[in-house]
Amino acid sequence: MTQDGSPSGGGMAQTNSAEQPWPVRSVAIKVAQWIDRLGHIWVEGQITQINLRPGTRTAFLVLRDPSADMSLSVTCDPELIRNATVPLREGSRVVVYGKLSFFTGRGTISLRVLEIRPVGIGELLARVERLKALLAAEGLFDPRLKRAIPFLPATIGLITGRASAAERDILTVARNRWPAVRFEIRNTAVQGPTAVPQMLTALAELDRDPAVEVILLARGGGSVEDLLPFSDEALCRAIVAATTPIVSAIGHEPDNPLTDFVADLRAATPTDAAKRVVPDAAAELAGVRDLRARTAAALRGWVDRETRALAQLRSRPVLADPLRELDRRHEDIERLRTSARRCAEQRLHTESTAARHLREKLTAVGPAATLARGYAVVQRVTGHERHVVRTIEDAPAGSQLRIRVTDGAITAAALGAQALGGAHTDTGRN
Repeated sequence: MTQDGSPSGGGMAQTNSAEQPWPVRSVAIKVAQWIDRLGHIWVEGQITQINLRPGTRTAFLVLRDPSADMSLSVTCDPELIRNATVPLREGSRVVVYGKLSFFTGRGTISLRVLEIRPVGIGELLARVERLKALLAAEGLFDPRLKRAIPFLPATIGLITGRASAAERDILTVARNRWPAVRFEIRNTAVQGPTAVPQMLTALAELDRDPAVEVILLARGGGSVEDLLPFSDEALCRAIVAATTPIVSAIGHEPDNPLTDFVADLRAATPTDAAKRVVPDAAAELAGVRDLRARTAAALRGWVDRETRALAQLRSRPVLADPLRELDRRHEDIERLRTSARRCAEQRLHTESTAARHLREKLTAVGPAATLARGYAVVQRVTGHERHVVRTIEDAPAGSQLRIRVTDGAITAAALGAQALGGAHTDTGRN
């Protein structure tokens, strides 16, 4: 055990339990020892409170992180504040050098400062440029990441200072242009150490609201120090991460905080933002009237063109007298039928004549014609067979003969034969 009653050395870790708890003094001393090991450190922040009382040997300050809701108590010699090269006031950005101390009696931490260096405008602008280059290298300024602003948002989120000229200008211009427009307003600090945390909270709240279709981040003009919160890295990344389109309307035309580069739309002034987000009802109605007139004129022109085209089609012979072509085709068909009939009759006559001539020729050379001229066909009948007699040898005496003449046939018998120019052969009589 040490003199203050705390466990000594590494044995404290082994002896700590529900049955052997550490006393408060042991914990406080241990924390003080660990903090003391940090040594001297440099810290950057923004002064939010200065308590410098005459006759006191210690000045008290509150140093706040510009991007988060965190602060640290600071103590220093009053002469450091009085002899500062740049007058220190609430809102000043400073870099301090000192050592953290843990007061065991109160259980609080304080930073004892030995040196204070105000951060000048040049240094702040240089930091902004370095941050700008970093965000650009990450592609956060890429136009392809920009979300489209809705034509007529149902509800507009507005983050601006309370009772500020920016809020008044936006509401006046927007309602004059479109009286039915609705706003969800979040009043926050727009400069100083609390500006960024409050704007981050308001931005997250509006981004979660499904009714809000676009968010305006607006502030009037100011000095470089006043506009520094709108070049904060945490705020820029929150704008990029948001799902709702965001319009940056900070300061005047020459002012270019980093929110202008990461936002989906940059407006030169808050008034310009209202004009670019809220359409002008009068102008839109005039546009609708103009479009209706142009549409009606285009429709009339189209009807006139189609009417003329129909009139031209109807004036064509085929449509003016649809049966005319049928009649013409009917005449052609009748003419062709007559011609075909004439050709068929002529061919039939020609063929009939040819057939008659052939028949006459066949008749002239046929056996019937020969028989008609006095000739006869003699056949020898043997049983049921008949043989034409061509020579006298074919009809010996006593043969039964069939003699065919023009009008019939004669049955006879051969009595004998006589050769032409020769002797008569008589074989007997029937």
